[in-house]
Amino acid sequence: MTRGRLVGSAAVALGAAGLAALAWGALVERKRFTLREISVPVLAPGSDPIRVLHLSDMHMAPWQSEKQEWVRGLAELKPDLIVNTGDNLGHEDGIPGVEYALAPFAGIPGVFVNGSNDYVGPRPLNPFTYFGGPSVRSQSQPRALDITGLHGVFAALGWTDIDNAAVALELNGTRLEFFGVDDPHHGLDRLDLITRAIDDLRANDPLADETWPDPGKAPEPRPTVTIGVSHAPYQRVLNSFVNHGAQLILAGHTHGGQVCVPGFGALVTNCDIPRAQVKGLSLWDSGLHTSYLHVSAGLGTSIYAPVRFACPPEATLLTLIGA
Repeated sequence: MTRGRLVGSAAVALGAAGLAALAWGALVERKRFTLREISVPVLAPGSDPIRVLHLSDMHMAPWQSEKQEWVRGLAELKPDLIVNTGDNLGHEDGIPGVEYALAPFAGIPGVFVNGSNDYVGPRPLNPFTYFGGPSVRSQSQPRALDITGLHGVFAALGWTDIDNAAVALELNGTRLEFFGVDDPHHGLDRLDLITRAIDDLRANDPLADETWPDPGKAPEPRPTVTIGVSHAPYQRVLNSFVNHGAQLILAGHTHGGQVCVPGFGALVTNCDIPRAQVKGLSLWDSGLHTSYLHVSAGLGTSIYAPVRFACPPEATLLTLIGA
């Protein structure tokens, strides 16, 4: 066989492999919804575990019934808490699908922050632009989404908005402090407000001064865990959260890279987080402090890029346990 024929055969084989990978990613893996379960040792020794369901990046479109049914099924896990890290909408008519998917979680405590695709709809983008850094706003005007209606769905579930705000909850005998920021990808995070939000929370929250009523022993301070929540894990946000005392940080946005290379991992992160921390549980250091960081690979994709490879859509059940 001549060199030209060898090159031609290799090109044909490579093209066929590429088409097969594209077909797998678009037709199979994009719908291979996966539940990951991990334990995070952030509670005081002897504390009762807390089961936290982390949902992110659903990018819901009205026709995505398989995704909606799978999310509904997660209610069987009986989580103690839901944390939603944004990008719930993937279409201007996506709210009914989100409402249906989340309906079984009514009455379960939850907190949420906004992602960029809770404000504006997706738009066609050249995927190769992601190799140049995080995506930027298009010059064309994106279609505004009904974020007020989306927040109404969350409010009906009993969830709390922590965009540039803080809140405290008590679960299974542990006091949880949450603080979060609005979408950092479009610069809506107000890190300057976090200190005041935490100070106001601790000054005005009646849970802050309670102690353990243990007969026969001197009262002990109620154990507290501080959790930071953001849609996009930009380093400025992570560093600020760690410096504000977060023991655990939850984020989404990256889609885990969405298209990964086996043995290499994510090609892009769509923010400035290192590729090695684009999804899953890791540690984030800032100065002399360290926090656990969990980045969800998310449950969806843009309707204009409906493909995943070596990175299935996911939700995560984090069980917080005693250190």
